Formats: sequence, structure tokens, C-alpha cells
Amino acid sequence: MRYAGEWMSAADDRILEYLSENESGSPTKMKREGPIRYSRVQVHRRCKVLAEKGLINDLGNGVYMITEDGVAYLKGHLDTEDWQYIGEETEENVHNDSTEDTVTDS
Repeated sequence: MRYAGEWMSAADDRILEYLSENESGSPTKMKREGPIRYSRVQVHRRCKVLAEKGLINDLGNGVYMITEDGVAYLKGHLDTEDWQYIGEETEENVHNDSTEDTVTDS
């Protein structure tokens, strides 16, 4: 399950999905090759918003690439409304949690 912020549109998921399956892409290429049923202009506008929010990177010349946050959103690990990670514990967090409960004799 994905946790889309209120600022997101249906086009955003299609853009992120395209970029996760391809290394990079331009709005024209996404429109032509991807499952995107929006105009190139609308895809371009949404790419700018997604780049401002940090879900994709603008590589220049109208080419974009998905970021780690974008991948996390697609996997359902990032709530883009409040930018909270969900259900992901890093190895460091698991290690810190287990050592905090340890009692030592001094």
C-alpha cells in the first residue's frame, strides 16, 4: 500500500513507476513509451513537483531519475504527507534497540 500525500496526483505514481523500471526518462519519452495517459506538458509539470519534493532528481535537459525516497514511496515505506518512513527498521536501529535493554553489573 502506498501512502500518497494530498499534494500528489495519479500521474505521479505512473511517473515514479516508469522511472523505477527505467534508469531515467524525459516527459516526452515517458509519454511515448510508458503507461502514462497524460499530456507531455502535464507530465513535465508533475516531474517538476516530484523533483522539488525529492522523489525524483532533475538530471538536466528534461531528464529525470528516481531517488531513494521515490523508491521507498513506491514500496509503501514512505508516507509523502508527513514524510515518515513506515515499517522499515535499519540494522542500526535494531542493534540499538537490543542493546538498550541490556543490563550490566557495575
